[in-house]
Amino acid sequence: MSSQHGHSDAHAHAHNAHGSLKSYTVGFALSLILTVLSFGCVMSGAVPQHLVVPGIVVFCIAQLLVQLVFFLHMSAAPGQRDNLSIGVFSLLIIAIVVVGSLWVMHNMNLYMMHPVMQSTSSSIG
Repeated sequence: MSSQHGHSDAHAHAHNAHGSLKSYTVGFALSLILTVLSFGCVMSGAVPQHLVVPGIVVFCIAQLLVQLVFFLHMSAAPGQRDNLSIGVFSLLIIAIVVVGSLWVMHNMNLYMMHPVMQSTSSSIG
């Protein structure tokens, strides 16, 4: 009987690690709202052109946090610290790759020789 009891405890503990229907519904609703806001930010024309990209970035970060918390169940709880540290390290590596790539592309554009445009008036003779 003790093996059945241990199995029941393990199953109950594994079930508690997952979210409830309410948390999944809230996460889904927030994801839909953030998606509609991102789409509306671009398509409505109500947002000034210079604020569209920062707005999308803000909605993107909010969407990422909603996905991590409500669907992947990442939190600062002691049992989730390993997952959280792996996630933070992965984000750091991705940020290094993206920023490094942008830096290299910027410097290549800055220091490469661009073709000289010849004027058409000098060729008329």
